[in-house]
Parts: sequence; C-alpha cells; structure tokens
Amino acid sequence: MLAMANPEVLANDWLPPLALGRERELNEVVLRLDAPMPRAPPPWVVAVAGASGSGTSTVARRAAREVVDRLRQASADPPPRVLTVRTAVQRGTHGVATSLLRRFDEGFDGRGFPAAEVIAGVLRRLRRDRRPTVVVLDDVDVGGPDLAPILRAFASPDRFLPEGESGLPPLWTILAGSCEGLSTAVAEVETSMAVRPFVELGPYPGSYLRAIVRDRAERALGRAPPTSLVAAVVERAVADGGGARRAVDVLRRELVGHPRSPLGLPGPLRPLEGVAVEPRIVRAIGTASGGVAAPLGEVKRLEAELARGEGIRPLPTTTLWRRIVRLERAGYVRREIRTGGVGGTRSIVRVLTPIDEWVTAPYRSGTPRAGGGSDPLAAGLTEAPSAPAGGPWRPSG
Repeated sequence: MLAMANPEVLANDWLPPLALGRERELNEVVLRLDAPMPRAPPPWVVAVAGASGSGTSTVARRAAREVVDRLRQASADPPPRVLTVRTAVQRGTHGVATSLLRRFDEGFDGRGFPAAEVIAGVLRRLRRDRRPTVVVLDDVDVGGPDLAPILRAFASPDRFLPEGESGLPPLWTILAGSCEGLSTAVAEVETSMAVRPFVELGPYPGSYLRAIVRDRAERALGRAPPTSLVAAVVERAVADGGGARRAVDVLRRELVGHPRSPLGLPGPLRPLEGVAVEPRIVRAIGTASGGVAAPLGEVKRLEAELARGEGIRPLPTTTLWRRIVRLERAGYVRREIRTGGVGGTRSIVRVLTPIDEWVTAPYRSGTPRAGGGSDPLAAGLTEAPSAPAGGPWRPSG
C-alpha cells in the first residue's frame, strides 16, 4: 500500500476542482441554467447525458457549484446550497425524496409516509428556508427510481404547499446519467418543463483519461505518481471498456493495496490486513450512508437493529466509535464533527472506499447472546457484503 497524503480524493463522491476535458460541456450547462437571474420562467432544468465514466457526475456537480458561486457574488444573503442525491442507490421515488428531506433533517425516517407526503415535506422546507437551491439528481439510469413525481412537484410546487402559500425560492435542477435513463425520467414531464436537448458527453480521449488518473493519483499521494502506475491503470480501464469511473476504481484498488490487485504492479503495494470489526457495523454503515456519508446516530440505530436480530446486545456508543476509528485508520472512512444536533455537535461517517472492497475480520467478542451461547461471527475472515442491485443494504430483521 502506498502511503497517501489525501486518501479522501479516491472516494466516489469527491468532486475534482476542474472538469478536465469537459470545460465546453460544463460551460454549456452553466449557460443554460442562467444564474443568478434566469430570463426564462421556472422550472430551470438541465440534463447531462453520457455513458458511465464519461464525466456526467463531475459536470453536473461542478455546474451546481458554479451556480452557487454566482449566487453568492450577486447576494450573500440568504446563502445558496446544493442538494445532491445519487438516485441509483435509492429505492424508488420514496427513497429519492427521503434522501432530499434528510438534507434538512438528518434524523428523518421516511418509513410509513407516502412518497407524496415526503415530497411535500421537501418543498415546504425549501419554502420555509428561503434559500436558493440547486438539486442534482445523479446516476439516473434505466430501471432506476421514477423521478417524474419529484420533477412534477418542482414544476408545480403550489399544490404541495400549505393553503395560502405559493412559490419557492429560486430552484435549479440538474439531472445526470445515461441518455436512456434520462429519456425515461423526463418522458412524463416534458410538457411542463424544457429539458431537451440534453448536454451529451462522449467517451474521454486517451490523453484526458491519463490526465485524470495522473491528477487524482498525485492529489492522493501528495507527490507525482509513478508513470508506470498511470499507464497501467489507464490500460486496464480501457481493456475493461470503462471510462474515468473505472479508471479511478482501478487506481483506488492499487493505492489502497487491494488483496487481488488487478495489475500486479511492482513496488510497495501490499494487501490490507482484515480490520477487526463486527460485520453488522459494515452493513449498518452501508445502509445508512448509501456509500456516501451517514450520521453516526443512524449507524448506531441500524447496528442496534442488526444486533437484536442476531440475539446479542447492541454496542455501546464508545465501542462503536472505536470500531469506526479502526476503519478510518485503514482508509475506508473519515470521521467528521459538525456543528448542530442536540448536544451542539453531530458526528458524520464519510465513506472513502467502496464498501464492497473493504477487507474485514469479525471482531472476536465475548459478548454473550441474549439467549445464551457465543457469537458465531467470531470465527474466520469475511469481506463486507456487497449491496444488492437497486439500492443499499437493508436490515434483514
């Protein structure tokens, strides 16, 4: 494993400061969003289409940041914000709406609420906060969540607002994903919002793919990467038929020392030893974070559910925190302390490495089962369970 100065830049949700090779498309998206004072009436929507690894996520999120920067330059009050949801890991319209509402209230649990009520909650919070907002709905693909109810609500918010209230603060929406997925997503709303033509991205030329890998590796390592590493990563990504996303995945595996290194590069690369944590903690982080980030309280709640399902006691908060520290030392997560919450602060667990690539060993615990006996998870090595297609893990209980 190569020593890294900034492992967080290898995370899937890390946003590069520059959209290498996509400057023209980025400028087109920003131009069509027309911030801070659009000349066209709302809703203001742009869709960025391309194959996986073509830079759709980077263009969409960088455009959102550009809109926010322009809003800040025009007026500092109220501060604008960006709400980003990776739709591919959500379960249906309800999951996307719940994820949006959790940006306002991290403790919100959407279970038991119809999707329409959750969408209404999002719109009411947008109106109450009165902050200009850019919503990025990313990873839109065929077979993903139905986004039409959310887009219709953005186009006609008044029917979701309390009686006597109307209108929202400035709201921009950026969709990003495959051309087929976007076409399906907007098919039912094209009469109420102008989405086409899509801003389409082709595959990265080889020179830009090398520049992306070199830039990401240099930021992660804090120094210039070996030329052989960059060349081998790009060669493997191209052979796999992938673009920038696949290239960064291969790079991450090499730099963190994945035990089954696909390139077999020479040098100080070594497999990571299994991190001793209870498998249910990995499952709890995967479910709560969707592969991105989660409040510690939500991880603790899910760990408790899984523990009770196994017939054992949930971990105390301090013990759970120690396990997360172990995962952080392995480069899998990062702990963040933010202002807010009941005690004045709130703890966030941010995922840096795809969870299905974690190498863990069940923690050998002497904690007795509620019904007697020993913990069967205290034997053998295991890797983190992979997320099922269509969404993040859910507690089996």
